[in-house]
Amino acid sequence: MQAREHGLAAEAADRSAERAGKSAQSTGSSALTRSRVRLDLPRAPRRSLLPEYDPEAFGRLSEKVARFLGTGRFIVWMTLVIVVWVLWNIFAPDDLRFDKYPFIFLTLMLSLQASYAAPLILLAQNRQDDRDRVNLEQDRKQNERSIADTEYLTREIAALRMGLGEVATRDWIRSEFQDLIKEMDERRLFPAERDEGDR
Repeated sequence: MQAREHGLAAEAADRSAERAGKSAQSTGSSALTRSRVRLDLPRAPRRSLLPEYDPEAFGRLSEKVARFLGTGRFIVWMTLVIVVWVLWNIFAPDDLRFDKYPFIFLTLMLSLQASYAAPLILLAQNRQDDRDRVNLEQDRKQNERSIADTEYLTREIAALRMGLGEVATRDWIRSEFQDLIKEMDERRLFPAERDEGDR
């Protein structure tokens, strides 16, 4: 009796587990199909409140500005504008002065110029760093190829030298001929002595 009750309880547990698994699969599969994105289609553009811009064009503009800020021409023009500003606001008639003595508006304009110049210079430096990194990587790859070519040529030259070590050169053949000629001359000059020595 207890075995029968135990069997019925196990069957009921199995059925409830199957029902829970089916419901989880059905909700899981529908959640997967809803959240699945097709990879063969481009993403739809998102709407953004921020203005869109071309980062490359902005980077090129920042480099031009940074290059101009680093020239003597910019310093001369900046000095000229400040001198004219100050002289105008000191010596011009009172109703034509737009920035009186403490020159607060001039200070504001210089601060504004500096606040824009610093990030533009940093952006230009970052772009230059990226270019330098790419150039360094290309130089490193070129050096690796050159080293591999040099090692290959060194091995080839060593193999040629080893092969030439077994080949008779013109100088070696000439020296061998000279030795043979000397030996033959010695045999012609002293044939009797050699015959006696042989006996």
